[in-house]
Amino acid sequence: MTVTRHSRSMLPIPDRVEPGLTTYDAKDPDTSYPPITPLLPPDGAPNVLVILLDDVGFGAASAFGGPCATPTAERLAAGGLSYNRFHTTALCAPTRQALLTGRNHHSVGMGSITETATSAPGNSSLRPNTKAPLALTLKLNGYSTAQFGKCHEVPVWQSSPMGPFDAWPSGGGGFETFYGFIGGENNQWEPALYEGTTPVEPPATPEEGYHLTEDLADRAIGWIRTQKALMPERPFFVYFAPGATHAPHHVPQEWIEKYRGKFSHGWDVQREQTFARQKDLGVIPADAELTPRHEEIPAWDDMPDDLKPVLEREMEVYAAFLEHTDYHVGRIIDSLEGLGVLEDTLVYLIIGDNGASAEGTLNGAFNELANFNGMAALETPEFMGPKMDELGSPSSYNHYAVGWAWAMDTPFQWTKQVASHWGGTRNGTIVHWPNGIEERGGLRSQFTHVIDIAPTILEAAGLPEPIMVNGVQQTPIEGRSMLYTFAQPEAAETHDLQYFEMFGNRGVYHKGWSAVTKHRTPWQMVGGAVPAFDDDIWELYDGNVDFSQARDLSADQPDKLHDLQRLWLIEAVKYNVLPLDDRTADRLVAEIAGRPTLVRGDSQLLFGGMGRLSENSVVSIKNRSFAVTAEIEVSDGAAAGVVVAQGGRFGGWSLYVDRGRAKFVYNVLGIHHYTTVAESVIPPGTHQVRMEFAYDGGGIAKGGDVTLFYDGTTVGQGRVEATQPLIFSADETTDVGYESGTPVSPDYTAHDSRFRGKINWVQINVGADDNDHLIDPDERVRVAMARQ
Repeated sequence: MTVTRHSRSMLPIPDRVEPGLTTYDAKDPDTSYPPITPLLPPDGAPNVLVILLDDVGFGAASAFGGPCATPTAERLAAGGLSYNRFHTTALCAPTRQALLTGRNHHSVGMGSITETATSAPGNSSLRPNTKAPLALTLKLNGYSTAQFGKCHEVPVWQSSPMGPFDAWPSGGGGFETFYGFIGGENNQWEPALYEGTTPVEPPATPEEGYHLTEDLADRAIGWIRTQKALMPERPFFVYFAPGATHAPHHVPQEWIEKYRGKFSHGWDVQREQTFARQKDLGVIPADAELTPRHEEIPAWDDMPDDLKPVLEREMEVYAAFLEHTDYHVGRIIDSLEGLGVLEDTLVYLIIGDNGASAEGTLNGAFNELANFNGMAALETPEFMGPKMDELGSPSSYNHYAVGWAWAMDTPFQWTKQVASHWGGTRNGTIVHWPNGIEERGGLRSQFTHVIDIAPTILEAAGLPEPIMVNGVQQTPIEGRSMLYTFAQPEAAETHDLQYFEMFGNRGVYHKGWSAVTKHRTPWQMVGGAVPAFDDDIWELYDGNVDFSQARDLSADQPDKLHDLQRLWLIEAVKYNVLPLDDRTADRLVAEIAGRPTLVRGDSQLLFGGMGRLSENSVVSIKNRSFAVTAEIEVSDGAAAGVVVAQGGRFGGWSLYVDRGRAKFVYNVLGIHHYTTVAESVIPPGTHQVRMEFAYDGGGIAKGGDVTLFYDGTTVGQGRVEATQPLIFSADETTDVGYESGTPVSPDYTAHDSRFRGKINWVQINVGADDNDHLIDPDERVRVAMARQ
């Protein structure tokens, strides 16, 4: 079958049988058929490797003047092109969905992260089937496709082990191979991994030297080698998206020591040093200005002296994390070179999916989840001091201070989440393709955006944009190909209009000018007053002469500002940005946000062996009374192990048995452990073990009383003084009969948590206590199903 450019616009390419003679006997000499040939892209289509780092600001990597050594990025830049006006969306999941589809993030339902999705089309986290992903287009045109690392595009109600898997990389995402994690972040030492859609455990432990970034690089290298060994004529599309350098900032100790003492000057001086290096390198214009620090960000000199050693360590750990990541990216590049395919591989290295993250509070965090729960005050300087040497280790879930994030976004204003300003959206990007780019070490300054990557790859591969995929007519790709910039450094930009919006922070770029307004501050996740949208103060910048948005011209040119404000509104209507939604914590609650939930009602029935259930796959017990009842079978020996656990070392709860006695622990952020112990052991036989938590009420994050029962009889009582109101973990799960990941309780490890005995079922009930301390086994399923 002859495949033409026209036929490739309808995917899958329709099979057409050419008419001809059909003989009766295969031995007839006139029997003849054309050879079966594999589907391949057009001749000359390159291999493609897209590398997307996480939470790296423009001024972090040494390739763009930053203090973090990135020799791999520098090597690629020396052999390719650096882009200093490349933009993302200001947040991870929106940037990723935009990259993978070539459409604006609201167009594909990803107005924010999946965990805050609403029922509004622009914020639903559902990609319309009229906007097929790039990987699917490439696969249906004959590419081999694989993704390694982070996938944050799966709606939370579809993230359980039962799917549906339409939004998963190897489900409907177009990737034939996927190895990585689902969600916004993961523990680098003990991650929750998937191979395809199957939960798998890491191949080693932290004690054995395991680290997620190294594992992902190993898998990517192994896959590429296998693909080239078995299908050398077929190009590949590899998407490598490690969780680095998103918090937690986890990195081996020896990498941290390389940076000891290098940040004692603080973040204000660091910005000045980075700014000077950026000018020396030529990655910013000679007339660019360093934007001043906003009053919301404290000066380094105003920070408490006893906290400064901790703050220094936070930045040392982060710098090590980025260099460590760059090293493992370099291993992939080395493998391509060793295979002899680097010259014909189009490599995109996007150094960050948004600006540097300021979600770590003004002081930084030993456990970043404290801030996500509005409990950052628990991590006092007195608490942080003794923990300093643990930062980056398996015992921490750390993040750096806001001031360091601001410094990593030099020379721009603001940080991640602030889509209005370049500090939130401008990321240094490098393109390397020796067979397709003649210039070495060049700089490109055309305005470009993450939605431009998909059309660039299609043009480089000689492939048309599909008009039909799987029987569904497609809407046009919204990005513009960057291919013209490869050979034309001075060419006029073709992407000259782009809106931005995230949590009400918004702006528009048009032909060099930008009109922007910051609506809310990213590190104020819970509480804090925000203005009405109509009261937001807009700023105006002429990017033709002001690279860093340093000179606000709104007072001088109000008519220009009004024109751009109207243009923002037009683009917002066009791409499903409206209604604006500046809620944060409220949107974590599905009922308030209006998105579906996997579990309905006030009861859930689980069975022994179920596990790796994401937090959105289990009925929520937060800020309310709840009970957990389990029917277990105990042999003659003492029972031991986890009955059911949710969360892990950095927050959660567990009902377990220790030396025959039932225990319940509530772990608040890894800081406080409240444990209730039964007075007697569980005798042999079949029994119901029940825990009841009576919430104090009077608001969120309150404590409550704990009572333990065996077969309806009270056997223990205790007290929990505080609870986590919003989230236990971004990566830990709920498990029945064992615990994956890190342990909730220090009484056991995840490796010895498996229950010795048998768990028939576990039922979780939330809401008011009905004084029924024993569940009728014959009624348990009927009751659970009725409540759901």
